[in-house]
Amino acid sequence: MDQFNIILPTALEWHVSGIGAAVATVIRTWGSAPRPVGSQLAVSGEGDIIGSVSGGCVEGAVIIEALNTLKTGRNVILEYGVSDEDAFAVGLACGGNIQILVEPVGFGLSENIVAELVCRCQRREPVAYSIDIKSGVNKVITLDINGGTKNVGTHTSGFYGAEFLVIYEKPLRMAVIGGVHIAQPLVSIARMSGFAVVVIDPRSTFLNAIRFPNVELSNLWPDEALKAFKPDSRTAIITLSHDPKIDDLGLIEALNSNCFYIGCLGSKKTHSKRLDRLSKIVNSDVCLSRLHGPIGLNIQSRTPTEIAISIMAEVIQSLRVN
Repeated sequence: MDQFNIILPTALEWHVSGIGAAVATVIRTWGSAPRPVGSQLAVSGEGDIIGSVSGGCVEGAVIIEALNTLKTGRNVILEYGVSDEDAFAVGLACGGNIQILVEPVGFGLSENIVAELVCRCQRREPVAYSIDIKSGVNKVITLDINGGTKNVGTHTSGFYGAEFLVIYEKPLRMAVIGGVHIAQPLVSIARMSGFAVVVIDPRSTFLNAIRFPNVELSNLWPDEALKAFKPDSRTAIITLSHDPKIDDLGLIEALNSNCFYIGCLGSKKTHSKRLDRLSKIVNSDVCLSRLHGPIGLNIQSRTPTEIAISIMAEVIQSLRVN
């Protein structure tokens, strides 16, 4: 799951349990700041944390300020960077500057707003949290998946007029077709990268909870599984089975979706044969150039884990470039 699907539910849980919680959000950056605008950190009343606003540079200072907001019930804006007189204590080693908004849950950032954001994210609805920094007035805004809200041209956290918007896009997902050896490290790496993963394979020998613990599994044929999965623009689809009877069904369904990445395991020769087969099956309007094959960035990978790393690198590259 991505950071927003972990941070906000955890903050809400801390608050409801009576421990208390504050949410820190990066609202501005200058120079080579380590975390982008919109990055968040939740701090419990007991000093536990989840998320990150600086990759470790200023977290200690932010935790102290966050705990203080739970006592005052007031938002606070913090700024850190090499120009501060406390640069050596809490400055950014990378040389950048960041501005952070800290909000105590239950005060300015109400329990209802956090609960609504959590609920909407769990339903995979793209939403935004809007706050007027000067007045403190905040609300939840529905994002139009076809181009943002009337105020937002792209789904990027930042200032839009007087409002600061934290954008919570639909969660990233990955469908892995073929529960082969490479799939095991790939699933782990993908989940650590923020993807919710389903492994699809009609062959029970390859698909079981021992090989893929705590992972969603589907023993349907890939075309049926993907119809149920409903790929979207935040989805990557990867075929690894090496069996055309299995992989091709998944690829046909993937090509008819708007998923951002489709990757196919196999050599150049294997991929050439794959393209020949699919060209005779899919609609002529379907662009076979969407298929990444041989799959993964060319990093001279050899082992299953190295291959999984190369695949994940290409998936992330496609996500960021597109």
